[in-house]
Amino acid sequence: MSKLIYEKLSDELQKRIIEDRKAGVINPYRCDDDDAVRRDPAHDKPTMWRPAFVRDIEKIMHLPFYNRYADKTQVFSFYNNDDITRRALHVQLVSRIARNIGAVLGLNLDLIEAIALGHDIGHTPFGHAGERFLNTLYNRETGRYFNHNVHSVRVLDKLCARNISFQTLDGVLCHNGEFEQQEYVPVYQKSFDDLDAEIEGCYTEGQAAIKRLVPSTLEACVVRICDMIAYLGKDRQDARTARVIDKSYKFKNDKIGSENAAIINNLTVDIIEHSYGNSYILLSDEAYTDLKTAKQENYDVIYNNPKLSEAYENIIMPMFEKIYYKFLEDIRSKNEDSLIYTHHIAFILQNVQYYKDTNYLHEEANQIVVDYIASMTDYYFISLYKHLFPESKLGIEYKSYFE
Repeated sequence: MSKLIYEKLSDELQKRIIEDRKAGVINPYRCDDDDAVRRDPAHDKPTMWRPAFVRDIEKIMHLPFYNRYADKTQVFSFYNNDDITRRALHVQLVSRIARNIGAVLGLNLDLIEAIALGHDIGHTPFGHAGERFLNTLYNRETGRYFNHNVHSVRVLDKLCARNISFQTLDGVLCHNGEFEQQEYVPVYQKSFDDLDAEIEGCYTEGQAAIKRLVPSTLEACVVRICDMIAYLGKDRQDARTARVIDKSYKFKNDKIGSENAAIINNLTVDIIEHSYGNSYILLSDEAYTDLKTAKQENYDVIYNNPKLSEAYENIIMPMFEKIYYKFLEDIRSKNEDSLIYTHHIAFILQNVQYYKDTNYLHEEANQIVVDYIASMTDYYFISLYKHLFPESKLGIEYKSYFE
């Protein structure tokens, strides 16, 4: 039986934190605004009212791709239900949880927010299923791999070319919340050259390279663990709302709790308790074990549930394939009437700075197709498919509000 226990910080640590604040102690491991590095250092100089990482936050929030978070589903894609989480809420939850932890640890909250709000901006429609399908097609054609964290950096650094800081891009690249760790130790001495090499490694080696990624700041380490904290309990709430699991289902976790509020509170407390004053982020043995158990249980009863997986595999995957090869042929045949030209390429050419001296059309054809599909929202994808293939029998029947 799950316990409803809400942990709190030890009296000893609370006393230490209060004394440190009175003494004006500054965390020596925080990333200061003065540390921000950009590809073009002549632009985006910080000001008093727009410090370095505030600029990153605002650049990200004003991107057209940021708007699309609102219609990219997390896990439950086939439900007309406003109470089920979209990616827009997820990135806000990651930001909120990470800022709470960062505030107590004395970290740079603006950098935390920039990483959190940008970390999924390159995500596909239909969550990780869409990511998996796009990777399969891209790898089949090129031998290279698609991963949403890598593509998020591409969106910020290349497709939209907003001169985002290295620290934010590194945090976005290294955020992947699918790989839990007990200890997160930054590699502090990294550069744009390192970032570019890591990105290329992810394209050529896939998950092997992704698993080796280590952030360069404590702020990015906090966002990485908070990505997982933000979805573990929320996905359980959504699974009940979508009736994928019964409302009476009892999750088994003990130390961190079994439901969203307890999970967020207890993991936050555990991280602060074991990380304060250190150059790393650490979970206790008990919390780490329970975190792994919680994630596995989510996979067992939610993510791999046939109610979800069958529709993805039997409907969405074939739709991805047809759209992919339709646009690949249009690029190769230079069919400029195609929607990939009028809806995507024209948008890129008109709205970015990076390609002012480099023609986007010189990109490899598969990469352009990947850029387009990854940018789509769920509803755009479905509408596009119906437009391109009106005679197809493939389609989604959404669970209505009233079922």
